[in-house]
Amino acid sequence: MSFTTGSLYHRESVKLAALYLELGDWNAVRDKVISNNLLQTRTLNTLKRVCREVISRLKTLSIEELDFLVEANPQEQGYLLWLATCRRYRFIADFAIEVLRERYITLKTDVNHEDFDSFFNRKSEWHTELDVIQPTTRNKLRQVLFRILREAGLLASNNIINAAILSPRLLNAIPHNNRRDVLFLPVFESDLKGMAQ
Repeated sequence: MSFTTGSLYHRESVKLAALYLELGDWNAVRDKVISNNLLQTRTLNTLKRVCREVISRLKTLSIEELDFLVEANPQEQGYLLWLATCRRYRFIADFAIEVLRERYITLKTDVNHEDFDSFFNRKSEWHTELDVIQPTTRNKLRQVLFRILREAGLLASNNIINAAILSPRLLNAIPHNNRRDVLFLPVFESDLKGMAQ
């Protein structure tokens, strides 16, 4: 649940991915970001926190995905960063499959706060650690998750689901063993058939 203070970190992620492709070492990336304040934050604590969060998500991407992230258009970058976020946080991945995608494939066009609350309540039946989360933290989780969805281009400002339009280039960048991760996106499986090699 450590995503409560975050966003998609689009700009920061592309910058750090490019730096990793240059340096080939995440520790070197972190050291360079912190020593040069490459993310231009006001405080050192914020810089460290954002850097740690972005790197933890980018580490879920393969080298091919990182290459693609740096070269892709903003929409494709948003989709790939959403996949990285889902890979990093099981809670968000489950939300993506059980709520976002389920509503999309059943032709329900929106996701609202009640959908999140219902999902959270279902999860807390199986994960008692969620019971200790305060209502304010729960609201913050919901707020941040919806912000990330909007920044990834998957949710409009009025909470209408935007279908993901996946290019063959994006699909080919995703390793075959992670190909099912596209199901974190609002897309019909039938639309994916034959798109990737």
